[in-house]
Amino acid sequence: MNQSFWRCSNPMNKTTLLDLSFDELLVVLAELEEPTFRATQIWRAVFKDLASSYAEMTTLSKTLRQRLDEALPWQGASILKTLPSSDHQTTKLLLQLHDKETIEAVVMRYAKRNTVCISTQVGCAMACKFCATGQAGFTRDLTTGEIVDQALVGARLLQDESEHLSNVVFMGMGEPMANYEATLKAIRILNDSRGFSLGARSFTVSTVGIVPGIRWLSDEKLQVNLAVSLHTADEALRSQLVPMNHRYSVAEIVRACRAYVRATHRRVTFEIALIAGVNDSDSHAKQVAEALHGVLCHINIIPFNPIAGSDWRPSPSDRVQAFAHVIESVGYPVTTRHSRGTEIQAGCGQLRAAAPSSKADPASKTKD
Repeated sequence: MNQSFWRCSNPMNKTTLLDLSFDELLVVLAELEEPTFRATQIWRAVFKDLASSYAEMTTLSKTLRQRLDEALPWQGASILKTLPSSDHQTTKLLLQLHDKETIEAVVMRYAKRNTVCISTQVGCAMACKFCATGQAGFTRDLTTGEIVDQALVGARLLQDESEHLSNVVFMGMGEPMANYEATLKAIRILNDSRGFSLGARSFTVSTVGIVPGIRWLSDEKLQVNLAVSLHTADEALRSQLVPMNHRYSVAEIVRACRAYVRATHRRVTFEIALIAGVNDSDSHAKQVAEALHGVLCHINIIPFNPIAGSDWRPSPSDRVQAFAHVIESVGYPVTTRHSRGTEIQAGCGQLRAAAPSSKADPASKTKD
């Protein structure tokens, strides 16, 4: 088999079912001398019926299921830990991959939508000072299949509640633009109308500001949402908080976002996690407004999740409101997001960091 999709980044060097697009699956089935309608059966079982193994694909013969398992292993993640918030609106999941590495996903329930926040890497190389994942370091990229699988895990959890998944945000562990090809392919697979059929505008890709990635996404002409973890427009301060700012400055990021808006006609969201006494003054707010002048955008003020070993704390509510007022006064729409799942360590990387071992035995999975 010489198709390029067989040379995937799976650390076990084995392509899995969830790594493949529908058209790639057709190629595999042709090589197995199976009729094309099998692809539709498999795709429906995975993305409509939300099967979690070949054994659940009862529309296929046992012999075919065995052949598929040999050619395209399933390798779905195991749920090591499930942590629901006290209001049952947020559920944090610690997932174990086939190589025993762990990642996090979060299911968030809102009045009119259900969102899953998923990871794109094991760890993260961006080293943001306020992020538990960034402080833990980088291990490896996730494969397309491992990214897709997280959305399906969330969808199954919601299905058990007679709900359905409506949004996917790439705001978990890792930098999506640093694993661009796998992230983009995962979006296309989940967007495919023959399968999960999640609308393009239901996806949000978040980045610390990897300028080439923003440009690549602009060229895709997809209607996905772009979010930039800005946090401050003060170049020196941002370089302290987000070391990647040394490579891609605020000014460069804003230029790339202007180009993104021109290419896609989509509004960009800029995210700011306010840290008390660090980036939450009125002057900081004015710098943000000035830096984003003329950009079609939305400002999302998000709660800072304290991490172990840091004295930083979230800005008090009156300071958050004052900060938002400064930006709103010059005409920018601002949303102040309420904290979700603080008591269950729902901040990126916190649950994984608190786990006894990243190589834990799936048999010891718990539900608190």
